[in-house]
Amino acid sequence: MVEWSIEALAPACSRTVLAVPAGFEDPPDRVAGGATRSASVRKAIAAAPEATVFVVHDAARPLVTPDLVARCLGSLDGVDGVIAAVPVSDTVHIASEHVIRETPDRSTLWAAQTPQVFRAEVLRSAYDSNQEVTDEASLVAAVGGTVRLVEGSSENIKVTTSTDLRLAEALLRERC
Repeated sequence: MVEWSIEALAPACSRTVLAVPAGFEDPPDRVAGGATRSASVRKAIAAAPEATVFVVHDAARPLVTPDLVARCLGSLDGVDGVIAAVPVSDTVHIASEHVIRETPDRSTLWAAQTPQVFRAEVLRSAYDSNQEVTDEASLVAAVGGTVRLVEGSSENIKVTTSTDLRLAEALLRERC
């Protein structure tokens, strides 16, 4: 899955730094990941002090396309960051103790994906806040940055379960 992501990033990125499990950082541009996503991204950022733009991508999204990466990068003008996202199609409930407390208007809800693209100085500064987040867009927005959404793809799935893997395999077979 990592190789598919690297291939999609290659046309737009002059360098790719991977956060990998400890013990697998032998090849160039690989750093030992941290205990959390935030810690892993911090380490990858530190390994690229020359960067002026960061493209953060989860290798768990192997179906990203070069076009989506390019569209995110091309939309960075005038904002601090750009992320791929898709409109939420399901009704989403906010609940506590398994009781619905609120149902937000789904027309305003977007599901974040990667790639997430940021001006390097903004992302570095945001990480200086030492907040733990599930994605960089949340972090940049939390420190006052402006993050634009670019419509991603429903095929840009995150592979976290065996069902996701079967779906990704089927979608990749269609591409070949």
